[in-house]
Amino acid sequence: MKIAILTSGILPVPAVQGGAVENLTDFYLEYNDQHQLHDITIYSVWHPDVEKHPALHSKANHFHYIDVNSPFAKIRKRIFHWTHHHEEYYHYTIEYFLQETIKDIRKKQYDMILIENRPGFALKLRNVTKAKLVYHLHNEKLSSQVAQAHDIYNAAYRIITVSDYIKGIVQTINVNDNKTITIHNGIDLKAFSFDVKPASRSSMGFSDEDFILVFSGRVNQEKGVMELIEAMNQLSNFSNIKLLIIGSSFFGNEVKEDDFIKRLRIKAEPLKNRVVFTGFIPYAQMPNYLKMADVAVIPSVWDDPFPTTVLEALAMGLPIFTTRRGGIPEEVTEENAILLTTDEQFVDNLASVILDLYKHPEKRKLMREASFKRSKLFDKERYACDFFKALNSM
Repeated sequence: MKIAILTSGILPVPAVQGGAVENLTDFYLEYNDQHQLHDITIYSVWHPDVEKHPALHSKANHFHYIDVNSPFAKIRKRIFHWTHHHEEYYHYTIEYFLQETIKDIRKKQYDMILIENRPGFALKLRNVTKAKLVYHLHNEKLSSQVAQAHDIYNAAYRIITVSDYIKGIVQTINVNDNKTITIHNGIDLKAFSFDVKPASRSSMGFSDEDFILVFSGRVNQEKGVMELIEAMNQLSNFSNIKLLIIGSSFFGNEVKEDDFIKRLRIKAEPLKNRVVFTGFIPYAQMPNYLKMADVAVIPSVWDDPFPTTVLEALAMGLPIFTTRRGGIPEEVTEENAILLTTDEQFVDNLASVILDLYKHPEKRKLMREASFKRSKLFDKERYACDFFKALNSM
């Protein structure tokens, strides 16, 4: 098939600035390049770091870049907003990306257009192409509560969701839905390997005797990091329990910290060197940092659709503390994870399970083995293979 892929209009593909959606897109594009399944054109925002990326040499995948950040592009975006604000579904910067993409799509004849996490794009695309429209949903972007939900749903040929949780959200539009299929995310199990060399504990101010908890990902209120630090404060008498917080408030290497991270640092002040903030860490180095830890904590207090940070922790053979929110229970089992409810006792319970696992290394050993075994279900090749099967399954 001849397929067009519309990315989110925010971060570039290849994922030179990170982003879970963009990394997952890279995985199935890599698979398509290896197996020469389809002729694919990817529409993405431009970034200077993409120019030397080896993915651009693919014979099966072709990249069409849209300039959205140069001074000239910013002026054009403003003009677009002034003249088209009455028909904008998303923020005007995203709508501008879509408009520039449509200009090229009008010239082409695609069999299918795959829309990454922007189902609202279909409202305009359905009027300019006869291609089948497929949505790949990573978040709650399509439910009975969103604007023009039925129009967007009806325009879809196929809807792929990252979890059964998101599938259920889509089915609030149509309880008899037969368009939607779940394809669980995958990760690179060769990169996130149990055999990688751990980063130096001493470089982080940790010792070999310390019990290290690791949080990785976006550092924001929804991820439960504040509650995690509150739990650490309840464990102030256990000086060997340390917390490593990996990530920033957005994607890429930000210089400035937002107000939430500043509040986290204030909350962590009584713990002194027992809480270490790394800031942004390049994705390629994440396995080394995770390997340093004893336990991974993913304390999401929102309905996280299917966080890849859980899969990364599995692959590194880490016991996991996490929550019964969103699609997270689809990723883990009771053998490798402790699932908590985000109720009024959440912080107290989190502190209790941390202390329990700290005191019982035999439990950690069994959980580590179960995590490593579970991770084999989420290989990126399995993900990509299932993804392309879903495109052809109707």
